[in-house]
Amino acid sequence: MSPTTRKPAPDATRRSEKSRRAIYDAALALVGEVGYPKTTIEGIAARAGVGKQTIYRWWSSKADVLMEAFLDLAEQANQQAGGRPGDHALPDTGDLAADLKLVLRATVDELLDPRFEIPSRALAAEGVVDEEMGRTVVARLLEPSLQLYVDRLRAAQDAGEVRPDVDPRIALELFVAPLAQRWLQRSGPISYEYTDTLVDYALYGLAPR
Repeated sequence: MSPTTRKPAPDATRRSEKSRRAIYDAALALVGEVGYPKTTIEGIAARAGVGKQTIYRWWSSKADVLMEAFLDLAEQANQQAGGRPGDHALPDTGDLAADLKLVLRATVDELLDPRFEIPSRALAAEGVVDEEMGRTVVARLLEPSLQLYVDRLRAAQDAGEVRPDVDPRIALELFVAPLAQRWLQRSGPISYEYTDTLVDYALYGLAPR
């Protein structure tokens, strides 16, 4: 075969990215279908159409695969919403209430999206009975998101929108925790109206104005 007719060499980078994406999808699908305990590296590999050694070359455990798959899913959602890769800061328009409502509405969309909801519920359920898994989920998935609220509330304090004596880490729970509880326990519908109301109650209180 002459040099002019030789087929180009396969692009290893593209092949690796395709395999990685297939593994992410397989891991999230499996944990939603069979639960975390029954999800295995072998099962993920078979579902993704790769060898299990491919997975072990990149990750040390199924927990690592799932955490990275969730982080990737969050990054995709951020980009679809118009954000830049790696940019996860909460908006700061100078209007704290409007910014919080915007972010919580996006969270509602995410929680109602089966791509997020099904595997998220599976991991949340496992985190209740498996303390180590629960800590991993909090540390790698939940806490980084909560820190964004802390940063935004501190900026609001600097701007005089929030009292300087308020602890942002506690304050954010006034609107984040009720949403999480209602979603986890299915104790009521979650909607834009609901999260908008949470923000109003959190920022303005319950006493007559």
